[in-house]
Amino acid sequence: MATPVAAKDASYVGAVEVVAGEAEGDFARGVVFLDANRNARLDEGEQGIAGVQVSNGLEVVATGDDGGYALPIYDDMNLFITKPADHAVPVDADQVPQFNYIHKVAGSPDLRFGGIEPTGSFPKAVNFPLIEDAVGEQFDCLVFGDAQPYSNAEIGYVRETAGKMLAERDNSGTECLIFEGDVMGDDLSLYPRFKKIISVGGTPQYYVAGNHDLDFDAESDAHSFDTFRREWGPEYYSFDIGRVHFVVLDNVRYPCNGVDDHPFCDLSAKPSYNGVIHERQLQWLRNDLENVPEDKLLVVSAHIPFVAFTDAEEQKHQTDNLQELYDIIGDRPTLGLSGHTHTTEQIMPGESFEGWEAATGTGPAKFHQIVTGALSGSWWAGDLNDDGVPRGVQRLGSPRGYYRIAFDGAEYVDTYLTFGGDESEQMHASFSTPRFRDWATKLLAYADSYPVPTDVLPPVTVNDLGDMNMLTLKDLSEGSWVAVNVWNGSKESAVSVSINGAAAIEAARTQAGEGEAALKGPEYADPLALAKQSTQGRSTFRSANGGDETAGYSTWRGYDWKTSVAGPLQSWMLTRRSSHLWRADLPAELPVGVHTLDVKTTDRYGRTFSHSLVFEVVEELPQLRWNAELFEEE
Repeated sequence: MATPVAAKDASYVGAVEVVAGEAEGDFARGVVFLDANRNARLDEGEQGIAGVQVSNGLEVVATGDDGGYALPIYDDMNLFITKPADHAVPVDADQVPQFNYIHKVAGSPDLRFGGIEPTGSFPKAVNFPLIEDAVGEQFDCLVFGDAQPYSNAEIGYVRETAGKMLAERDNSGTECLIFEGDVMGDDLSLYPRFKKIISVGGTPQYYVAGNHDLDFDAESDAHSFDTFRREWGPEYYSFDIGRVHFVVLDNVRYPCNGVDDHPFCDLSAKPSYNGVIHERQLQWLRNDLENVPEDKLLVVSAHIPFVAFTDAEEQKHQTDNLQELYDIIGDRPTLGLSGHTHTTEQIMPGESFEGWEAATGTGPAKFHQIVTGALSGSWWAGDLNDDGVPRGVQRLGSPRGYYRIAFDGAEYVDTYLTFGGDESEQMHASFSTPRFRDWATKLLAYADSYPVPTDVLPPVTVNDLGDMNMLTLKDLSEGSWVAVNVWNGSKESAVSVSINGAAAIEAARTQAGEGEAALKGPEYADPLALAKQSTQGRSTFRSANGGDETAGYSTWRGYDWKTSVAGPLQSWMLTRRSSHLWRADLPAELPVGVHTLDVKTTDRYGRTFSHSLVFEVVEELPQLRWNAELFEEE
């Protein structure tokens, strides 16, 4: 195990200073100051810092020459600063940045997970300590999609993936961890254990609020993230590192019933959420950006994608009022980050898919957006891998992972990384043959016809598929191709394959991103991902001692995967389509024998990655199982 290296100033532990007493009039006041002795208190002789942005969640002001500020007080608000570049705020013992004060006069209503205690009158002053931290313009951030553990068992999987990775890597150049929402899976009492695990990286953690971080018993959106606020801080805020202005938004309205004009938000419907950025927040963003130079890079995070390929026609899984956000951002250089769909997606400026206009009122994407996948993969579902963690192949075929974004001034390079994998591993390849497509047709029809899990025996399992890297002459003559899933691929990626070292064959992306609908079905499926998703034995496990109590496994909000037969994941989780799948047709005249396949991809940054596999061409499929006839005379 490598010796862990702590991130900068992980030892600066403290809190915002709250000065006892009552505020004068209707204004919040205080000082942003340089904490020379690092005790998180404004001591005599310590200097205020001018020009730091302070907000009450609506108005934004810059501190004066003495570091002082004054802002209107609201009965329910977050008072926070925008951490300036080359400075650091204190962190708590779990590495959560301390840059805000929650004011909620009456506190939360009676909520399952407690929410926020009444704060009463606003204090005499709220002072924000900072220390100098000369990061410079070159640094990394790690970005994680939905961790979404629903139980202590799944918190253990967080430890074995993100926790282990953070403990073992050199974090000295990593300035932030960003979690793109659904930090938790509904049970918010698990937050403290999650914090302890992630804190092993010694790196400041910034959090986005997701639809599974909600107080579901809240009767209005005003209280729906109260427990999240108590544990992590504001639902929306900003901070600066180098030449990057990070903005975190809350685009989860809950309940949306009676507020938003969608059938799932109707008053007669079950309480639901909607993807939308509320007007108070949009006005805050306008005010926030007024003092941000236009040549700075904006990195805008939200939980629900601004737009997405996976759910391009789904209203609630994209951002309703995206056009307003586009208008506010304008032509600023911008990178958008999101989670929610448990997919990796690269959406480039100018790209579009059918459904975006109807769902969000927008056309082609205005800025680069990354849907960052999920730490949990497909919700911690499926059989266990070699590390004892559910394999959880994601919906568009990517393995479980996270992003490293390397910033250099206002430029950046994003890299998708898997847990335990090497950085050079960026894709997988498999063969779409007539045999596979016939198998997939039966599997998908079954998945579409029965609930999962079910005790109805599936027509096919992974065993019926046989050797996926053995092709017959008939397979070739009737049409077979290489399906390459480049996990972080974009429309700017180039992909090629070479057989036995011959001239490269250019592969074509199966989705052009030119306004078309998602293409799905056996011809557009990822064979390797679908094979891994097709047969889940773990749902059948039971013991004489545990019986049904420990049979199978559960995920989501107590959803049981218990059955007597091993079948696929749920229909909507299967990789029957992907925005990062490429196809290269195989020559029909490949001779019988053993062949090598070399795959190369070059990404938008000019980096080239490779992948190889060995496959066979045979006249007819041999008997693949044990040949008992050879031993009948014994």
